[in-house]
Amino acid sequence: MSEIRIENVTKRFGKFLAVNDISLTVADREFMVLLGPSGCGKTTLLRAIAGLGMADEGRISIGGRDVTYLPARERGISMVFQSYAIFPHMNVFDNIAFGLKMQKLDKAEIENRVRRAAGLLHIEGMLDRFPSKMSGGQRQRVAVARAIAMQSQVLLMDEPLSNLDALLRLEMRAELKRLLAELGATTIYVTHDQIEAMSMGDRIAVMRDGIIEQVDFPTTVYDHPANQFIGGFIGTPPMNFLTGQVQRQGGRTVVRIGDFSLTCSPAMAPILSAYDGKPILAGIRAENMETRASPAEDALRATVLVVEPLGSQNLLTVAFGGHRIKVSTHPSFQTHADAEVWLRFPTDNIRWIDPETKRALYPK
Repeated sequence: MSEIRIENVTKRFGKFLAVNDISLTVADREFMVLLGPSGCGKTTLLRAIAGLGMADEGRISIGGRDVTYLPARERGISMVFQSYAIFPHMNVFDNIAFGLKMQKLDKAEIENRVRRAAGLLHIEGMLDRFPSKMSGGQRQRVAVARAIAMQSQVLLMDEPLSNLDALLRLEMRAELKRLLAELGATTIYVTHDQIEAMSMGDRIAVMRDGIIEQVDFPTTVYDHPANQFIGGFIGTPPMNFLTGQVQRQGGRTVVRIGDFSLTCSPAMAPILSAYDGKPILAGIRAENMETRASPAEDALRATVLVVEPLGSQNLLTVAFGGHRIKVSTHPSFQTHADAEVWLRFPTDNIRWIDPETKRALYPK
């Protein structure tokens, strides 16, 4: 068992609070992603787990063993760094074998582990090659193979793909996900790339300003963000936000956005009724709106500003009533700049947000 428990961990650098009273449990063999913008504390938290930067407060346990004050070498973890951290004067074999030699394993065991790790990363034909003769993607595979060869129950990865080009990142994401599922190691993966987080993680912990804002499955974080920050941070393009006012019309609770009324779902009506006469934020994703080329009932008229053909979709920037939002349409939808389109907002796809607390409102 290699469950990781983080309990009320705090880390300061002088007066700066980098990690603020964080608690998180990563289940045995789970792939947990720490996601957030630069400076949010995700790497600092990872280093505290690894023993590379001791926590000022709190407790960290791995597999039921308290490791809070243990040095990194005694925590039973392997780590992959953003900068690869492979030795330029060693060939691939010796780079992968480095940690095993430090443990003084016998030569046969080292040989077996190195060749198995190299085979999993498809670099078995490069064991005699030096890093200077390898591409960035190949060097990254060496760094991952070195961590795998240690056969640790916990694997910590700090933005390992950020130095690769877009196509290589796509390939390595799939390779890593397959590999880690096969190994069954408990993994914590740090990234600022939401596509990596969504596509790879079993769960995502979204961080900001040293705290965890939400921990959940990728689809839940995407479809039901806990607050406006998460809705705006996750998604390409990010969630659209419209400012409206809650009103009662004909016995129904609606939200007025300019001259247009948005209805709410029956489940949300009791919650929004408490905001009667007050402002509210409506969040909706680009792909969750229905777009029409001609007027339709309960549809809002908008003007197209920009059309971006992306192959699998057209991304429109449209404007109405002082708002400017992104709308995704099928590639066959024909329109152009300055054209008029009509948007329909399915009530189940709208996320309502308190404009003061920025917290999303959901039925209990």
